[in-house]
Amino acid sequence: MKLFAALALSVVLVILGASAQASAETAAATTTAAAQQITRAGTQSSIVAAPAHFAGQPPRIDPLWPASSDINATGDLVTFEPGAHSDWHTHPAGQYLVVESGVGLTQQWGKPMQTIRPGDVVWCPPGVKHWHGATSTTAVTILTITGTVDGKNVTWMEKVTDAQYDTH
Repeated sequence: MKLFAALALSVVLVILGASAQASAETAAATTTAAAQQITRAGTQSSIVAAPAHFAGQPPRIDPLWPASSDINATGDLVTFEPGAHSDWHTHPAGQYLVVESGVGLTQQWGKPMQTIRPGDVVWCPPGVKHWHGATSTTAVTILTITGTVDGKNVTWMEKVTDAQYDTH
């Protein structure tokens, strides 16, 4: 009887060991298939936005990530110098603005202009006409997370008039 119990215990330990090894191999395969990716700071060149869609000095754009099959939104750090701002525009899938530093302005069509500061998060819903940029005296850096539809993330419209901008 003792021999049978020892043999049964050995079989159970072998089965458990094989099961644990299989679980570890499955976990390793899963980890490999869904590994984190790190894009190191400074590995992507800054660009200057197209001047046609901005007043003042066109903003510097530091790309963080492109839209992809993983996430259908771009991420950029956008820096507006004092007095610089975008034209009126919309986004087909919306846009988040997260103020990182400085003081900025944003306005939705037909609504009052808003002052935005570090830590503020602005949600611009799809199709909502708006503009954003720096105040006349202070630069602003904004993390933009912009949804993409069929490869497009913005529709540019008319210029923000001096009268509209100067109301702050």
